[in-house]
Amino acid sequence: MIEVIENGNVCDIVLDTPPVNAINDGFLTEFYRALDHIETAAPTVILIRSTQKVFCAGADLKGIQQHFQSDSGIEDMITYVRAMHRLFDRLEKFPAVTMVAINGAALGGGLELALSCDLRVAAHEARMGLPEAQVGMIPGAGGTQRLTRLCGPGVASRIILGCETVDGAEAERIGLAEKSCPLADLETVSRDWAAKIGNLARPALLASKECIAAYSDHETDGYALELEKPKITMRSQEAQDRIAAFFSK
Repeated sequence: MIEVIENGNVCDIVLDTPPVNAINDGFLTEFYRALDHIETAAPTVILIRSTQKVFCAGADLKGIQQHFQSDSGIEDMITYVRAMHRLFDRLEKFPAVTMVAINGAALGGGLELALSCDLRVAAHEARMGLPEAQVGMIPGAGGTQRLTRLCGPGVASRIILGCETVDGAEAERIGLAEKSCPLADLETVSRDWAAKIGNLARPALLASKECIAAYSDHETDGYALELEKPKITMRSQEAQDRIAAFFSK
């Protein structure tokens, strides 16, 4: 089950599928529906969190087994991974600042979900990794690309080729998480950060998000985008009100 909780400028997506929030066809469908609903609400921040002891343990292994055992096993598997790609691509480009609070294990597709978000807050006790090579597969739902882009090829090779898992503190040290804290403080730290960002100007944040994404898009001139976006953001009423308030102090 995936629940959406709206709270002003911050909207929560709550993963609540016992025991490990496994990613199966139902998970993907519900997550897509959640994003459809949230896009209409237009919050500034989305905070993705889990009610389970893990954040998300990745693909549903029983579902993968069923795909492989079907008559069109490989094609079924590719279709399933393609559906994960579509969800994570949408999340990566979603018109809101996306944040995940990683309370426990984020493995395989669970980490790939987190990598498709803008910001990651990890509990020190969390475990993160892409261990697909242990079962003869690759992290093919964006993991090889997004982890390399975020942390560099050295860290990506360490985690993917070495099937290494890291805790939250190490994840922050290597740039996999932007913040880490004890599990007991995770809710407060993530909510405070989400609320702080939620109070900023949404048009400016979305324009900045697009400019940041242009860094790794070799077909987009990020500097040109930085010159183009203010033409839009400065026309917004919110920007005009904030500028007026700043100079009236």
